Amino acid sequence: MKHLSASIAGVIVMGASPAEAQQPNVEGRRLSPEQVRSVVPALERYTQERLYGEVWSRPGLNRRDRSLITVAALIARGQAPALGYYGDQALENGVTPRELSETIVHLAYYSGWGDAMAAVGPVGEVFARRGIGRDQLPQETPQPLPLDEVAETRRAGTVGDRFGAVAPGLVEYTTDYLFRDLWLRPDLVPRDRSLVTVAALIASGKTEQITFHLNRAMDNGLTQGQAAEVITHLAFYAGWPNAMSALPVAKEVFASRSDARSGN
Repeated sequence: MKHLSASIAGVIVMGASPAEAQQPNVEGRRLSPEQVRSVVPALERYTQERLYGEVWSRPGLNRRDRSLITVAALIARGQAPALGYYGDQALENGVTPRELSETIVHLAYYSGWGDAMAAVGPVGEVFARRGIGRDQLPQETPQPLPLDEVAETRRAGTVGDRFGAVAPGLVEYTTDYLFRDLWLRPDLVPRDRSLVTVAALIASGKTEQITFHLNRAMDNGLTQGQAAEVITHLAFYAGWPNAMSALPVAKEVFASRSDARSGN
């Protein structure tokens, strides 16, 4: 009878907050569910039921990719403290230490040095807890991936013609530092490099830059369905206005690629 009572009590406790079980590693959060409920009860409910109970489980994008774009959005928005939790979950979801480290390097160029440096502390704490050492991180100067000389020459020529007389130094650095160095680093494959770039642009409201990088992402293997799901996911991490502002750009990119395939 005593064992039966204990079993019933356990069921009651488990059934008291079924939504809370949706979020992995709740103990690793900066603020406990109780702390959040003491100030904004509805926020904790939405966090469990909508964010983790639904959004993170949508089939259009796997959890690894969702972790990458969430980390990118947090860095781009200067929300580095949250990376203690989300960096740890990224590793749980299949992002490697090399990929997480390389995402920070990449976003130094796309979100700024300050935001990238701010990510070092919380991600460093995650690495330390997990015993991740330098041997598991990217080399400072790795062997680069092959460069598509034709495509890069065309891109550089277009940018040079438009802006070479306005900011020649920036045009030169864009070629030498971004497309002939950063984008060729091997520890983040081109598709994932595009993924975090697009996520950072959406999260920071840089809609004028999305067209080029969304096209590049899809050239690198991101599907239209996955791209749409990136925008949907980021509505929750960057806000509805940033997500909605990205939709007209994405719509034009999807339409132009569809027209190109059909020969229109």
